[in-house]
Amino acid sequence: MAGWTAADIPDQRGRTAVVTGANSGIGYCTARELARKGAHVVLACRDESRGKAAEARIGEEVPGAEVELSVLDLADLASVRDFAERYGRSGREGLDLLVNNAGVMALPYRRTADGFETQFGVNHLGHFALTGLLLPKLLARPGARVVSVSSGFHALGNVDLGDLNSERKYRRWIAYGRSKTANLLFTHELARRAVAAGADLVAAAAHPGYASTNLQTAGVRMEGRRMAERVAELANRVIAQSADAGALPALFAATAPGVAQDAFFGPRVQGWRGAPAPSWRAKWTLDDKSAELLWSASEQLTGVTYEGL
Repeated sequence: MAGWTAADIPDQRGRTAVVTGANSGIGYCTARELARKGAHVVLACRDESRGKAAEARIGEEVPGAEVELSVLDLADLASVRDFAERYGRSGREGLDLLVNNAGVMALPYRRTADGFETQFGVNHLGHFALTGLLLPKLLARPGARVVSVSSGFHALGNVDLGDLNSERKYRRWIAYGRSKTANLLFTHELARRAVAAGADLVAAAAHPGYASTNLQTAGVRMEGRRMAERVAELANRVIAQSADAGALPALFAATAPGVAQDAFFGPRVQGWRGAPAPSWRAKWTLDDKSAELLWSASEQLTGVTYEGL
């Protein structure tokens, strides 16, 4: 694992991957490198015009790349279902890799189309529904993987099972941390269920450390906080590692041989930057009961159940 780079990604020819949020940042870099190694990559993007631009850019950077755009808005469960139905009608026999990358961070209080607090709804519930709806395709491919992109900020707090949508009190960073804890609890329970069912499916997670993406500026831009936006932009230029480097832990989780169930990877150096390595995680992200309860609540909220697990 020492010094692992995108050049170490195994041959992906004959494999199909779905990457959410593939139009920019870590998602774009992940999709491009999978395509570079021969995978057919579905760019699951909310904004069609930005998705088309990303599709064209990958084609320029990786001549012959097999990529296609499919619109997906994780803040709208109807869109999630439409995406899964389109994939089902595509004629593909299965799905080898699902990278649950898209996310929002530290936004002012908002609700999704289905009434969920936006960070919890997009970062966790949208991906929970997407994975469940694509599960038959994943189970049809031996060795399929589901990689969820969490964050070191999961350490800000455990999920509040009595207030998943932050209706009693909303603190944007705590809500973000809880949504990233939810990503890890989801991975923990998906891995447990896959083992219990004897399914040839690996659930793993990763985080990018401090990588320069538009996540840092989106929330403050929404509020018109120009000074805070400038500070975030400066930090991205001076402190953060590149989006390419930030994508490496997810790419490792997605493609490296021998990745274990419920593994969690991040940058090697203090969890901020560097080559992928096993990452520290808060003890509450490994709690079986919390994972089971969050899973049950997520099924109820989304109406999606995992047939076969």
